[in-house]
Order: sequence, then structure tokens, then C-alpha cells
Amino acid sequence: MEITRAKSRWMTGILRPVLTFIVLVLFMAVSAEANHVPTVGLGTADSFAILAGSGVTNTGESVISGDVGSHPTTSVGGFPPGIVQNGTINPSYTESAKASLVTAYNDAAGRTPVSTIDTELGGQTLVHGVYDSAAGTFEITGTLVLDAQGDPNAVWIFKMASSLTTASSSNVSLINGASECNVFWQIGSSATLGTSSTLRGTMMALTSITLTTDANVFGRALARNGAVTLDSNNIDATACSTAPAADVTPTPSPPGDSTTPTPTATVTNPPPVTTATTGTPATTSTTAPPANTTTTGTPVDTAAGPPTDTTTLTELPRTGGPIQTGPALALALSLILVGLFFNHLGRSLASNR
Repeated sequence: MEITRAKSRWMTGILRPVLTFIVLVLFMAVSAEANHVPTVGLGTADSFAILAGSGVTNTGESVISGDVGSHPTTSVGGFPPGIVQNGTINPSYTESAKASLVTAYNDAAGRTPVSTIDTELGGQTLVHGVYDSAAGTFEITGTLVLDAQGDPNAVWIFKMASSLTTASSSNVSLINGASECNVFWQIGSSATLGTSSTLRGTMMALTSITLTTDANVFGRALARNGAVTLDSNNIDATACSTAPAADVTPTPSPPGDSTTPTPTATVTNPPPVTTATTGTPATTSTTAPPANTTTTGTPVDTAAGPPTDTTTLTELPRTGGPIQTGPALALALSLILVGLFFNHLGRSLASNR
């Protein structure tokens, strides 16, 4: 009996720390997965470096890499002297992009859980997460450092009830694998970037965005309702955007040309119509179709819609992140192991009686 009890105590002593370690590891895995912040999908707004609601105004030799557009007010002024490269001014999918911007803005605004931090971001080093401030605003004076800690998918979402303001020569620095493609600024009113400052990420402002002289953005300036105002700035969205389908205006076929490019409908010419004439002479005349018949099908207009990105366009807006099966599986395994441990412990105690 004493040997059995000793064996039981030995087994219990071995199993308890082993199971405790396994449960602890699984719990840490569940916690890490639950704290992961999913990115914000931009849909057809993805290719835009600048998107506005009431127009875009430029002064000076700004260089914009990506699409530039405004809807419903379509005015875009100051190009030239400004330059738009790797993009188009007011492409045909601008209206669709505005709808995608509204969805993305609401997605970012609804993200939780939120960590409340100081209004002044300069001088801070932040890991991935969702952040706001008690004042509802953010300012950057000096340098804000975003540390991905080796995770290239790390995401930052900064939520503001009102404004974002950056000081002259301020900077956002990315380290340890951080990417401007995963930084989002959800701004409840307007953003103003100071002279010679550098911001990284996608600004989504409810009202307007103003870049003062020589301010730079590695990302996007997207304003839902107001204007985007530029003054000798550089905005580069190409590192994060998917190249849209080119806007192509179809060339109509010349008269008499029986070939129509890429018809979507096929029209079959009717058979010859035979008409018998009355009277003398009794001859029969045949009316044939014209020698050159133009097919009446509608050509495919490649400019009729937004870029075809089925992954982005079909994505539903997310307010709490995607459903993740990893944490549930890890928790289930933890419970099973705990159950096995107590089952073994109960049997051992019963056998010792």
C-alpha cells in the first residue's frame, strides 16, 4: 500500500508541473492571438494617394505617387505645376473609392479594445494596438517611434474625436519590421501637418487635410467630406497600394467597318427578303442586306468600374476583428488537459483508500 501511495505521489508530482506549464503556454498563445489587431481594408480607395470630398488644391511642385480624386466635388487644381505619377486624376472609380473610404473610416472608429495614452505622441515608442487620448486629439512634436517587435503584420490604429496636428520637422519612425501600410489615423475632424514634417500611414479625416510647405506623407491623405490642400508636398502611396486597372476609353469603329471590338452580344443578320413585283414583266427582285453590316453589340468599357480586386471588394466591414479559431482551439486543449489531470488525480486518490 505504501508503495502504491508513493507511486501515486510521484506521478502527481510529475504531472502537475508539466500540465501547469502546458496550460500556461496555451493561455499565453490565446492572449497573444486575441490581442492581434487586424488591418483596415480600404477597398477601391487603396490606390489613392489623395482622396477628397470637396476638391483638391495644390500650390507648388508637389509630387503625388498614386491616384488623386475628389467626389462629389470633382475639382482638382494645381496639376501642373504639381505632378501625379503612377496614378490618375479622378479615375472612373473615384465614387466607389469614396464609398470604400466611409466603410474603412467607420471600421477604424469602431475598433476595440482601446489604450488611452497622452495626447503628445512625440517622444513615445509604441507597439501595435488601438490608441486614443482623453482629449480626443493627437499631436506629434519630435519623433514618434512605432515598434513592430519583428512582426511585419503589426497594426496601429490612432483614433481621434477631433484633430491631428504635427509640428514642424516632426517625424514618425518605423522600426523592427513596422510598415506604413499598417498605420491608420482615424481623425474626427481635420488634420494639419507642419512644415517639413513626415507622417507615415493612412490619414482618414472626416473633414479636411492640410499639408503645409514641404510636409511629406508616406501613405495616404483621404478626406471624407472636405478638401485636401497641398503646398509643395510629397505623398507616396505606391508601397501599399494595388495598381488599379488603367482607365481606357474605347475607340469606336469607323463607318462601314464590319468589325466591332469585343462585342458582348451577337446579332444575326436576317435572311434575304424576296419581294415579287406585279404586272409585266413578271420578274422577281431580291433585296439583300448591305455588304457591310455593323454588329450592334456593346463594346466592353474597361473604364466603367473600379479596379478588379475581388479580395478587397467583397470584404465586409469589421468592427471587432475577424473570427479566429486559434484561441478557441487552444482553450479547448487546455481544458482537456486540465480534465485529464484531475481525472488521473481522482483515480490515484481512490486507489489509495
